[in-house]
This record gives sequence, C-alpha cells and structure tokens, in this order.
Amino acid sequence: MFVTFASVFKKLLILCFCTATLCAQNEEKSPYFADATYYYGSLLLTNKDAAQIVRNQPEGVIFGLHKQTFGDKIWHEKFNYPDWGISLGYQNYKSEVLGKNIVAYGHFNFYFLKRQLQFRIAQGLGVNTAPFNYETNFKNNAFGSRLIASTFFMLNYQKRNIYRGIGVQGGVSFIHHSNGSFKAPNTGTNLIALNLGLIYDFETDEPKYRTIADTNNYNEPLHLNLFLRTGINEGDTVGLGQYPFLTLGFSVDKRTSYKSTFRLGTEIFFSKFLEKEIENRAIAFFNPDLAETDYKRVGLFIGYDWRISKISIPIDFGYYVYYPYSYQSRVYERIGLKYSFNNNLYATFTVKAHILDAEAVEFGVGIRI
Repeated sequence: MFVTFASVFKKLLILCFCTATLCAQNEEKSPYFADATYYYGSLLLTNKDAAQIVRNQPEGVIFGLHKQTFGDKIWHEKFNYPDWGISLGYQNYKSEVLGKNIVAYGHFNFYFLKRQLQFRIAQGLGVNTAPFNYETNFKNNAFGSRLIASTFFMLNYQKRNIYRGIGVQGGVSFIHHSNGSFKAPNTGTNLIALNLGLIYDFETDEPKYRTIADTNNYNEPLHLNLFLRTGINEGDTVGLGQYPFLTLGFSVDKRTSYKSTFRLGTEIFFSKFLEKEIENRAIAFFNPDLAETDYKRVGLFIGYDWRISKISIPIDFGYYVYYPYSYQSRVYERIGLKYSFNNNLYATFTVKAHILDAEAVEFGVGIRI
C-alpha cells in the first residue's frame, strides 16, 4: 500500500534540507544547490481515454540536485552558465487504473532575465505501478509495460537565497510519460501543471563567473554522416508481439556555430512490427492483396543539432517518400540526445514519433566523415 502524497513530499523536503545542512557545514565552497517542487495539473486530451479514467487532477513532486557552472569550460559561457544534475520525480494520477510513476532524470537548467527565469529540460527512465494487464488492469491503455520513459519541461521564476540559502520558485511544467511503443498499449500521458517549490543553496556567497577566450572557427565544411538505429517495439494492436527494427541512412551536415549544426538526409526503415500488423489486418479483413504490401518505408528529413559541449539535442522532421502501407502519418519527428566521442564517432538515444504518438525508442551509432 502506497503512502500518501503529502507524506512523500514531506519526507523529500526533510531529506533536501538535512542534506543541505550537512553540506553547509563543509568549509569548502560548494557548486551545488537542491530544490523540491510540488506540481498540480490536468491531463491534456492527447489521450482521451486516460483523461476519462482520471477524474481528479494528478499531482506530484520533483526533487533535484544541481551542479552549477562558472566558466571553467567554453560551453559554460556560451549557454549563460547553465546547471546540470539529476532529478527524481513522483507523479500520482489518483487513479487505480493508471497508478503512479516514479522516474529518475538527467537535466539541464538554462537561465534568462538576469538568472531569475530558469528553464529546465529533463529526460529519464522510470516505472509505472499499474501497467496494462489483460486480467487485472485492462483499462490502462496508457502504459503497456512497467518500464517507462519520461520528458519534462519546467519554467520557473526564482528568488534565490532569500534567507540563509533558502529561496522560492514557481511556474509551469509540461510532463510526458510513455514507454515509446516498447510494448502495447502505449498512448502515454501529457500533463500541464502549475508548480511551486523551495530552493536551498549550499553556498550563499555571490558566484564569480569566468570567461575563456574562444578563437575557434566553428563554420565547418559539409560532412557526410552514415548511421544506424535499432531497438524493439510493438505496434498499436495489443498481443501481436515485440519485434526488432533497423533504420539505415545517411545525411549531409554543416556546422555553422558553436551551438548549431544543420542536417539533410534520407533513411530506410525496416520495422518488423509493421510487417506483422499488415499480415494481421490482411487476415482480419479477408484481404489477401494487403498481405503483399511492402512494410518498408523511406523518409527524407531535415534536422538540427543544438550542441552543448559533447552532448547535443538532435531534432528531426521527416516525410515518407516511400509509404506503401498507411501507418499513422506520413510526417514524422525525432528528438533525443547525442553524445560525440570525437569529431567522427557518436551515439544517439532518440524517440521517433508521429505528432506526439511515439513509434519507437531508438539506440543508434553514427560516423561523421
């Protein structure tokens, strides 16, 4: 039996400030701060079935530990000295069908308006306490598996260090939970919420930001990329099973500044779940001609990398030029994380979707020539 939300929030606050007190006793200056944020919101109608199930407004708490940057590296100044850290999120749907979500995130904080406005972007993995089950929970069409992925965006107005390191923040959040079609069903949930929280700065002295002279020229010539992406997913029809997929492609990119790289490319999708869906529909609708339909797809895409040191956030928008079987939409999008080991080799973790309806969580590698 789960403890009440109020109890969880109280314990997280106690943990936050006990940790803060211990760290504050350390004579060395600390680049860290912590916060605890409560949110209360409503599900968006992107999943009408889930919205009908949840009669009450979901609520939750996000506890964060953040490391500040002060200019030791070039990217610190380029992004106005952001923070990076980890967050732990707990969301209560107030519904026996959808249960609760517990997620661990990695995040970045970016600052505006003299560092009083903070924008946080986070990506993480977690668990749902009441996933779909034919016998015990057949109404949960949002989460087909206990393992889920989550993304949240949080915009806060802050007043830091009002009294002995304690500050306040308040704003709005958008929180998405799904399993990336790893297992059906997977309509996921999208929540818009108001949030209010407390902040504790372990070091109360005014920070001193440094600058590093940057003489590099980031306007590079064109580069060719060869890449592959893979993973396991399941289609919209429950019970057809999970199958591997493979995406192969190439693109041409051009880096125009420290932060920006633009791409144009093409890719071919080998999605076995789609082959099984075509076979199932051909049998269900007594249409033998449908069974001969090719399950492969070919897309053209434009992309952008927002670069943050070795980590970047790739965003792609694509269109299927070869689309023999109609599945969801001809337009698709992709967003995720990219890590560059060097100038030639990188790895990616992305979510491919059709207008917020996730098709797959993709793990990829690429070579930049």
